[in-house]
Amino acid sequence: MPLPFLTADREFDASAEDVVLPFDDHDSWRRPYRPGPWRVAAAASLLLLASFILFAGMITAFAGAVPGAAVCLGLALVVIVCALRLLRAGVWVSQHGVRRVGFLTTTTVPWNQVAAVRTVQQPVKWLGFPRTVQGQALIVVRQGGATLPPLLTDNNADFLARGEAFDRAADTVEAWGDEYRQG
Repeated sequence: MPLPFLTADREFDASAEDVVLPFDDHDSWRRPYRPGPWRVAAAASLLLLASFILFAGMITAFAGAVPGAAVCLGLALVVIVCALRLLRAGVWVSQHGVRRVGFLTTTTVPWNQVAAVRTVQQPVKWLGFPRTVQGQALIVVRQGGATLPPLLTDNNADFLARGEAFDRAADTVEAWGDEYRQG
């Protein structure tokens, strides 16, 4: 079963100068990078926890406590949904705009409302925790000067200790912005 939210369609090839946007279908929402190892490890841990909860629910059901088994099933479903939402979080682009998908919220900005997409040096959160470190962030500046929270940082769950992958992803999102802000 293919899971399109886990992989990019094609690897970004920096040597291919004729292809700025490495996707064939620009109408659908795409994540221009692969989820990082920290994000995948957290989701895998949640899915492992869900399997243990489902096993506990099965034991509870065989013991005859159906309400307890139902609670275990419900809790396991919540954990599975959390794992999938964690994998879906990130930046998504299409010809319609840029979308920042968080764990609980999603923000979409159409390209005609975007003034600039750029990489800046600023304090960024380390793995989403309140602690900040100096790093790079990809930000979107809306028309009128309002900025969104950073789309990508080099210290988030996708790019921690993967500076080259951050640069490639930031360049790709900036290329999408340059292509569709002017068109």
